[in-house]
Amino acid sequence: WKSCRCFQDTATEEQPTETLPSQKREDRLRKFRELHFKRNEARKLNHQEVVEEDKRLKLPSNWEAKKARLEWELAKDQEKKECAARGEDYDRVKLLEITADDAERWERKKKKKNPDTGFAGYAEAQFRQYQRLTKQIRPDLEGYERQREDCGEDFHPTSNSLIHGTHVPTKEGIDRMVEDVEKQIEKRAKYSRRRAYNDDADIDYINERNAKFNKKAERFYGKYTAEIKQNLERGTAV
Repeated sequence: WKSCRCFQDTATEEQPTETLPSQKREDRLRKFRELHFKRNEARKLNHQEVVEEDKRLKLPSNWEAKKARLEWELAKDQEKKECAARGEDYDRVKLLEITADDAERWERKKKKKNPDTGFAGYAEAQFRQYQRLTKQIRPDLEGYERQREDCGEDFHPTSNSLIHGTHVPTKEGIDRMVEDVEKQIEKRAKYSRRRAYNDDADIDYINERNAKFNKKAERFYGKYTAEIKQNLERGTAV
């Protein structure tokens, strides 16, 4: 009985020593499978990123802006359809969504923008001048009402009204007009004037653009080419 018990104790002691290496092997295999799975997953994600990057590189440079613009247009069309279905005006609904701060900021931005794009024609220049002058006018409401009472029905003339010579400008209005004209003359005097044509100057150009080019060339290279130019004029150039 004692020998049987000793055999059982020896088997019990040897069983953990045999189980420990197998457990370590199982743990290593499990970690290896996890690493293998992570490697495959990373390889798949890297391949997807490479494909997406290649697609982005093949797209136009302004694709993001175009995409955002198209999405905005689609959303706007959808909102218009919804407003039409409800029987509402789309522009009015959008104006109701604008806050006072946004409206004020847009107005300041609009005022900062320079509408003068340069000379495009005499009619456009005259219209811009008219707008600049009218913006400076401060209306006299009291004088307006007084003139309206004095003129009566002729204040809004018709084809049968005869008002020529009946209006007499006030002294304040005349002084204001004179002051404005003097300001215009003073401002116009500061403009760059066109250079007067010199009849005695040598003509070495074929048009105005060529004349400007020749002046620049003379300013930078005149001292180096003075002798050559004199020889050409005398006819003694070799």
